[in-house]
Amino acid sequence: QVQLVESGGGLVQPGGSLRLSCVTSGSISRFYSMAWYRQAPGKQRELVASITSGSYTNYAESVKGRFTISRNNAKNTVFLQMNILRPEDTAVYYCNAREVSEVHWGQGTQVTVSS
Repeated sequence: QVQLVESGGGLVQPGGSLRLSCVTSGSISRFYSMAWYRQAPGKQRELVASITSGSYTNYAESVKGRFTISRNNAKNTVFLQMNILRPEDTAVYYCNAREVSEVHWGQGTQVTVSS
């Protein structure tokens, strides 16, 4: 059973930064892609950023230039560095890992951007 455990969420003022972490229960190399999604109240879950096993990255237009996704294979961890945070970034952020035949989700971590 694959487990994804997110951490790093919290309350931050506009313009601030947070770094989210997602630790996998097994080797990260089994996943061909890992990603961060977010879901704000009353909205659909949306892709924020993704990274492949070859470290190719993709970002939502709304976060380009502010967020950076990275991975540390030795620590089985994916990170999301979030800078210049805005109130509209407020959401529950979910880690996602894809294998050929399965998709796994973490439990989510709340990010709130407010003064």
